[in-house]
Amino acid sequence: METPQRKVLEGFVVLEGIDGSGTTTQLERIGAMTGSHGIGAWTSFEPSDLPTGQFVRRVLSGEVAALPGTIARLFAADRHEHIFGANGALEHLGRGELVIFDRYFFSSLAYQGMDCGFDLPFQLNAEFPLPELLLFFDLEVDIAMERVFRRPGRDIYETHGALERVRAAYQKAIGFFEDSGMRIVRIDAASPLAEVSSRVDLEMGRIIEKKRGHG
Repeated sequence: METPQRKVLEGFVVLEGIDGSGTTTQLERIGAMTGSHGIGAWTSFEPSDLPTGQFVRRVLSGEVAALPGTIARLFAADRHEHIFGANGALEHLGRGELVIFDRYFFSSLAYQGMDCGFDLPFQLNAEFPLPELLLFFDLEVDIAMERVFRRPGRDIYETHGALERVRAAYQKAIGFFEDSGMRIVRIDAASPLAEVSSRVDLEMGRIIEKKRGHG
């Protein structure tokens, strides 16, 4: 499979990592950070809060049973609405805002790729553009599971064995895009929160300054 050639969207930032890696915490921090700098930003997550994403969440919770290939297709459908639909990422970027996502198609390559193989989720997500910046929060599975157990409820992927496979699939998926034109930053998510946050602030500071320079 050849290195993909995709459009890189300036001002688009994606946070990725296995369950428990802290992406949700950092998304909230980034939202507050951009606001404090007077920068317009849209923070969102996948599955989205659209009707398509709400159905995906029912599948992830185990409420609705679905085959792995079906789950991969559901994620791609929700992502299509999230990026191209009304009030989606492209619309926000077109208004001059930053767009920051907690999870994107790299998650599909990792999570659904674990069960379906790499080819199906890759093909389903071939039309989606790349972010300018990908922050990958890498974390040992033992630590991830300790964090997951502190939260109420678990989804179908939150087992030790599944996350071991997902972490390996993430490494493959992200490595595949090393020369794609987006900036990839790997962060040790086992580090103290202050250290992780400082690294995120540094990278987002660069995005914000670049945005101001264009303004």
